[in-house]
Amino acid sequence: MDMMETFRQTYLEESFEGLDIMESGLLNLPPGVPDNEKINEIFRAAHSIKGGSGTFGFTEIAGFTHVLETLLDEMRDGSREVTQDSVDAMLAAVDVLRDMLEKLKEHEPIDEERAASVQQWMESILGGDAVAEEEIQDVAQAPVGGAWIIDIIPDIELLQTGNEPIRIFRELESIGNLSVQVNIEKMPEIQAFNPEHIYLSWRMTLEGENVTEDAIREVFEWIDGDGAQIHITPPTVATLPVAAEPVAVVEAAKPVAVAKPSAPSATKVDADKAKSAKSADKAPKAEGSIRVDLSKIDQLVNLVGELVITQSMLSQFGEQAEQEGSDAESKSDWVDKLKEGLTHLERHTRELQESVMNIRMLPVSFAFNRMPRIVHDVSQKLGKKIDLVMEGEGTELDKTMLEQLTDPLVHIVRNSIDHGIENPEKRLAAGKPETGTVKMAAFHQGGNILIQITDDGAGIDPERIASKAIEKGVIEEDHHLTREEIIDLIFHPGFSTADAISDISGRGVGMDVVRRNIKSLGGSVDVKTEMGVGSVFTIRLPLTLAILDGQLCSVGSQTYVIPLVSIIESIQVDKKLIKGIAGETELYKLRDSYIPVIRLHKKMAIDDAQQDLEKGLLVVIEDGGQRAGIFVDDLLGQQQVVIKSLESNFMKIDSVAGATILGDGRVSLILDVTETLANHHKGSNPQLHAA
Repeated sequence: MDMMETFRQTYLEESFEGLDIMESGLLNLPPGVPDNEKINEIFRAAHSIKGGSGTFGFTEIAGFTHVLETLLDEMRDGSREVTQDSVDAMLAAVDVLRDMLEKLKEHEPIDEERAASVQQWMESILGGDAVAEEEIQDVAQAPVGGAWIIDIIPDIELLQTGNEPIRIFRELESIGNLSVQVNIEKMPEIQAFNPEHIYLSWRMTLEGENVTEDAIREVFEWIDGDGAQIHITPPTVATLPVAAEPVAVVEAAKPVAVAKPSAPSATKVDADKAKSAKSADKAPKAEGSIRVDLSKIDQLVNLVGELVITQSMLSQFGEQAEQEGSDAESKSDWVDKLKEGLTHLERHTRELQESVMNIRMLPVSFAFNRMPRIVHDVSQKLGKKIDLVMEGEGTELDKTMLEQLTDPLVHIVRNSIDHGIENPEKRLAAGKPETGTVKMAAFHQGGNILIQITDDGAGIDPERIASKAIEKGVIEEDHHLTREEIIDLIFHPGFSTADAISDISGRGVGMDVVRRNIKSLGGSVDVKTEMGVGSVFTIRLPLTLAILDGQLCSVGSQTYVIPLVSIIESIQVDKKLIKGIAGETELYKLRDSYIPVIRLHKKMAIDDAQQDLEKGLLVVIEDGGQRAGIFVDDLLGQQQVVIKSLESNFMKIDSVAGATILGDGRVSLILDVTETLANHHKGSNPQLHAA
């Protein structure tokens, strides 16, 4: 990657951050007299994106952002109030800019039609929603000046004369609307690059009512002919402005009205996704980057230093052992020192491992920050008033998991607004405030991260779920499911209670995908609900996908790993407490309740395993409120293991989450507790049909 490409990538990353700032600011911009602090923050972000775009020749972005910048500038100087329409237009502009940058990042063509539509929307706000016929005809007939073209070809040693191009750009910007396009043809390779030389040249477009050649010449008087070649091309006098372009409108004597661009249909979204997927197959995937706090790097360097010291200490012990001979006393002495050194090594290795994993950790705010826009758009479309509350945004999660978590969160939040929160009229009739609340919270619990999405809506009606499930053939009419099992049917593939299909919900594709995606992250999702009060969706995730604290268990000649976070306790079996059902299912009475017994040797077809329950152990596991006892031969100890994907390296095995390599070189399978419980529950409950 050459230097210009490095700068290009840096510009794109900073621009995406700028768009996040703009979106957040616009969502918190109240209608009426502009909040100068917020407007300035949004304006600065837009201005930075526009300025950088000209440097890299992204003229489409520069031209589009110029209109957005003009709208913001009028709000900033107090000549325009903030309206809902202008905020919606600017949010649409943020979406267009994000799409443009994504396309440029992947070296794909920009959607010019979409950009032109939103730009026209903003221009209509700037010029008024309607223009009288007489005004249009006057503009069409008047000889209006267009844009001045200025070409600058600087001498290579211009900087050494004390001149700085950026100051020239600022001076030109003070007399008109400026856009800049850069020429990088003369840029040398990195080896030949001299930071004191200028290899760039520029073509600039300057527009404005008071722009004259004398004013432009005055800006360049210090370098024209002595430090740079300046070529100024005056505009064509007959050029017409964009507003007068639709002649048919003038002839029809009708006002000019610009429609807001409509949201893309579900069909178009699917087509765009398919197109993106196809493009992704063709183009090589760009490597991601991550910003790391300097303190984390310092900690990593310190730990590496400790490891080097420990390694040196162990080497010294080896030399001492050779020099001191082989008598029993000296052997005992250096063995003790060796054990001490290994203890240090184990501690430092563990700390180094945690420190390296910590580098990949990012706050969940990276996923949460998309939600205010989702809530804004969906609530407006549905005519609902929603207050979004976010807590625990600083809770950290693995970067890979965060990237895959965004879509499930978006779907749950959209469902909470669409299905959960009632219309303002219904809420007032039910004695609730007309504004509903959706709360997102992230926090640690044990070795997991929990993310909860809570709404104070109508809740989920189990009777309606059951009737829909019977209608769709998911369960039998004479089912004996509990209330919790009925509510869990919302995660069944293709299940939906929506009466009408829309681009928000009702296609029967959603909650099953949410559960599947979260499950692929080694997590689980469940829901608690109460009619008239609301619902709580709880997502439980491990801190990272790479490392797992596990309990090693022997089953015959095989060793399995059960995630330690899922284990409640391990007990010796008392046959008096075992109860059989239908000759197949075994239940064990654990204090005041019965739990099913899962014989792992049967599930994994291991012949040399222990068959007698009293001669083995029962490992009590829990997932999503359900418990079971896994029968194993013996417990071998606890160990932190590195997870390797079995599906990508071999094949998918039922109830297995992955594999790991033990200290003796053997491969051990890691049990998927969620799938093990679900499969056992499904097999013992014929009311639930297979998905």
